[in-house]
Amino acid sequence: MDSRVLKQPLVPPSATSQSPRRRLPIGAEVLPGGGGVHFRVWAPKRRSVAVVLENAQGGEVAAMKLSAETGGYFSAAAPEARAGKRYRFRLDADDRLYPDPASRFQPDGPHGPSQVVDPSTFIWTDDNWPGVTPAGQVLYEMHVGTFTPEGTWDAAARELDGLKDLGVTCLEVMPVADFAGRWGWGYDGVNLFAPTRLYGTPDDFRRFVDRAHAVGLGAILDVVYNHLGPDGNYLGAFSDHYTSKKHKGEWGEPINFDDAHAQGVREFYLANARYWVEEFHLDGYRFDATQAIIDDSPRHVLAEISDAARQASRGRSVYLVNENEPQHTRLVRPSDQGGYGMDALWNDDFHHSAVVVLTGRNEAYFTDHLGRPQEFVSSAKWGYLFQGQYYTWQRSRRGTPTFDLPPSAFVNFIENHDQVANFALGLRTHQMASPAQYRAMVGLMLLMPQTPMLFQGQEFAASSPFQYFVDHNPELNKLVCKGRAEFMAQFPSVATPEMRACLPDPSDPQTFQRCKLDHLEKRETGHAQVYRIYKDLLKLRRDTPAFRGRWPGGMDGAVLGTHVFCLRFFDPAWPGGGDDRLLVVNFDGDVHLVVAPEPLLAPPEGRRWELEWSSEYPRYGGTGALPLESPGESWRVPGRSTTVLRPVAVSKGNPDPLQAPPNPNVKDPNDAHGQ
Repeated sequence: MDSRVLKQPLVPPSATSQSPRRRLPIGAEVLPGGGGVHFRVWAPKRRSVAVVLENAQGGEVAAMKLSAETGGYFSAAAPEARAGKRYRFRLDADDRLYPDPASRFQPDGPHGPSQVVDPSTFIWTDDNWPGVTPAGQVLYEMHVGTFTPEGTWDAAARELDGLKDLGVTCLEVMPVADFAGRWGWGYDGVNLFAPTRLYGTPDDFRRFVDRAHAVGLGAILDVVYNHLGPDGNYLGAFSDHYTSKKHKGEWGEPINFDDAHAQGVREFYLANARYWVEEFHLDGYRFDATQAIIDDSPRHVLAEISDAARQASRGRSVYLVNENEPQHTRLVRPSDQGGYGMDALWNDDFHHSAVVVLTGRNEAYFTDHLGRPQEFVSSAKWGYLFQGQYYTWQRSRRGTPTFDLPPSAFVNFIENHDQVANFALGLRTHQMASPAQYRAMVGLMLLMPQTPMLFQGQEFAASSPFQYFVDHNPELNKLVCKGRAEFMAQFPSVATPEMRACLPDPSDPQTFQRCKLDHLEKRETGHAQVYRIYKDLLKLRRDTPAFRGRWPGGMDGAVLGTHVFCLRFFDPAWPGGGDDRLLVVNFDGDVHLVVAPEPLLAPPEGRRWELEWSSEYPRYGGTGALPLESPGESWRVPGRSTTVLRPVAVSKGNPDPLQAPPNPNVKDPNDAHGQ
């Protein structure tokens, strides 16, 4: 029998009853004491909205008209509804049913019904978790679907102890808002409040975050507030104002934050910024492509989102990171300085210079980076390299000043999801560089003052690539494949017929499968050596005050040669401390410095430099390390290496090998009598 015949109307609240107090302004919320579920939706395009409860087979079992409110909202309490109940909305006289724009879960994906979720039933164990602050973090970007062979929250949680032991402090989870298809990166999300069913249930996600906090890891979520996916987006059925006709976007019409009826859109996104922090205990966000979040309002929506996220944390520290291609530093400046009050920015400049060194190629958007020592010295001191200079690749000025910002305002990386996939075959950096060059670059990145970020598998030189993968309908798949090839054609080396024939098909199931990590590689020769270098360096960064302090003026650098430079990290107790560290980096062959007229190379008074760490240690697969200073020549810097020197006291039992007896033939040039 058709279950629709059995539907029963729900009893609406009396006209005199007050609407129940809600946590968030939109969505389905379970009422306390078994009082049913309260539904509220923004649908200014419609004259009437009804909630339709369904059974597991999709049959309609109950329906109730929602009461119209001012501002285009509709709401009502459904006493018979419970957590787990599936539902959709009927709009006006349309026979088609639509999922909730603020659905908390889509068990059958974006095209199916929404499901009522009660977050209060989950038992958290992280009451003492303080949150995440900007200083001292080591980020780890992960895609849950490929982080383990299973691709689930539960499987990912089993690896968290290992990440903590490695030295990671905070996870950066790629987007999880539900999207159409069986796999994807997550940047085509259409249900912004619903964690994708592909990785598990909402409580599985909560359990993952709770476990991360238990082992001492923070967790921030990558959110996409600049566009919506092309498949499964039903927001237009509720309002024509979710996207803007006023502005042009990078991926179609941008989100409407400043045009007609923008207030309902802003409330939608502000609620989302509160939601993940409140109901999933996340420690903050990484905001995707913030340059595409266009808002001419007196106060930018990103500033309001920052406030909303911090207020939702209930006293815990919240960490807010941005991707911003034009390098606008106002994002991380305080609101009283006209900023948006966020904490950090991804630093593409460092990545581009590093990749040029590792690969020897600077085509396409790497054109303006040459990988020279001065780029790394300046990046270590100031973060961005382009702060308003002319940028030939874009034929315009790029960037804004950073001179007053702390190092923690920048996130450095040599891999992330985009940059690995943007190499035609999704190769990792270690697969395109010599082993010695790669070790040297890892040593530099992990000891620079800025916040380092690893991309999943980087820490053990994963053999799996990371390629662009997506699963749409056949027509969309063809368009995506064509668009991907056109994007990659900006690289002349990829635009050749030979390379175009090798580009992976994003919709091929094997493209997704080959990107899955094999964590057992950490025990294999070669992989284990790389894993060891990451672990040792993160411990050195964590345990050494000169590296850990990252205080203003606590580091300086100098170019020593065509491919050689040094960074001097001063003791936080300076002046008078003297427990400095000297980082010497050489990205080419051996360099011999007979004279070294660079003050940063001088050890603290009464001390000499001693080798503390080298990327050429045999345990990392290197060829061996020697002291950099030796009699007869001031410095001998081994090729393709990064070396850390520490000061040790000079004494009779620990003499300075460079200190020779006085030469009687050497005269004081200031002694006019030659005596």
